[in-house]
Amino acid sequence: MENHLDIVYSINGIPIRLTRERWFHIIENHDDLAGYYEDVLSTIEEPDIIIPGYGGTLIAIKGMGTKHYLGVIYKEYPFKKDGFVLSAYFTSKIDRRKAIWPVKS
Repeated sequence: MENHLDIVYSINGIPIRLTRERWFHIIENHDDLAGYYEDVLSTIEEPDIIIPGYGGTLIAIKGMGTKHYLGVIYKEYPFKKDGFVLSAYFTSKIDRRKAIWPVKS
């Protein structure tokens, strides 16, 4: 059985793996995400904004309706050209002031 389910590319062009273990972790701890597999992947590929997370992680955010957002936490290793999803969650609050992408000019 293959460990990864899918690989998508972040806005930095880094391949981000979603493993079977991580997907089960996500839906086990956030059962409201069970039907949102494709949305989790597309949030990494086409986020509305990205904010920094803890320990060097990134959080891709995508609007899912009025004041309803999907956040996907992932880690990139640019020198290895590798990355992976850690978790995902729904939220009603985001701090756009912390956005690191898109870059404000």
